[in-house]
Amino acid sequence: MKTNRLLPIFSLSIGLVLSGAALDASAQQSGAMANGQMNMSATKMDMPAQAGGTPSASTQAFEQNAANMMKNMSAPPYTGDADADFVAHMIPHHQGAVDQAKVEIKYGKDPKMKALAKNIIKAQEEEIAYMKRWQVKHHKKM
Repeated sequence: MKTNRLLPIFSLSIGLVLSGAALDASAQQSGAMANGQMNMSATKMDMPAQAGGTPSASTQAFEQNAANMMKNMSAPPYTGDADADFVAHMIPHHQGAVDQAKVEIKYGKDPKMKALAKNIIKAQEEEIAYMKRWQVKHHKKM
């Protein structure tokens, strides 16, 4: 009889401990973001690696794409022309979305996520083309 009463208490205790640990980790990450200390390595949670400690091919592709996007977004100089600066920095941002969606299509399993990725590619490529046309028309190519 005592065992039957202790099981719910034990389960509740475990749940509280685990949720407290999750909140603690979340607070640490939020604190790092608030202090401006967030970087690419801080965003990596302890993701399981494949045997041998190597990240999966999809993880490697996602990380490489993210690094390329950040590099390409910071490449154009800011000119003070808000419209030109917006377009110059959004093109690589959108291209990063296209590149990430291609990784999902290649490695993803969920048909709904793969369909979403295809929609993202279509929409982002249309917007990239629009922004490039705008740059040409307004002589704002950087």
